[in-house]
Amino acid sequence: MGLETVVNDIMDVAHAEAAQKKEEADTEAAQIIEDAKEKAKKIKGDRLAETEAKIERLRRQEISSANLEVKRVKLNARKEILDEVYNKAVDSVSNLSPSKNEELLKSLIDKYEQHGTRVYSNKESEEIVKKLSSLEYAGNIDCIGGIVIENSDGSVRLNYTYDTILKSVYDQSLKQISDILFG
Repeated sequence: MGLETVVNDIMDVAHAEAAQKKEEADTEAAQIIEDAKEKAKKIKGDRLAETEAKIERLRRQEISSANLEVKRVKLNARKEILDEVYNKAVDSVSNLSPSKNEELLKSLIDKYEQHGTRVYSNKESEEIVKKLSSLEYAGNIDCIGGIVIENSDGSVRLNYTYDTILKSVYDQSLKQISDILFG
């Protein structure tokens, strides 16, 4: 065997090993590239999912905010209507006919007189209250109508003024509207 044959054999083995190493390196490089592509695809998918989730969250927040604004506007509109109705009711009660005022005062006095010893009313109703009630007339109060009944030592005052009655009805109606809107 000549030197040239040995050199050729070594060269052939070296070429074969180099080809095998190159093939292994190409396979490993292809696997690395494939893994990188898969990883990039997963990252892209994750980012896309995150972005879509953020968009959906923002969309829900905007819808929720808009719904709250609509409810607020509705509540304000209803409150304005209720305030207007209340003011009209105050005006109507303030301008009751003398006979209707006397009828209402008689009803209040008949129902609540036994709970006190003194009675108050506004200046306009003083004579009617004195005529209808057996209680001591204790003086005038600032109200649109009705009476206040008080016990002998002044520790208990029952307020049956039209103002208080109207305010009570108003507050109850406002609560009903809130219950309807906010369940």
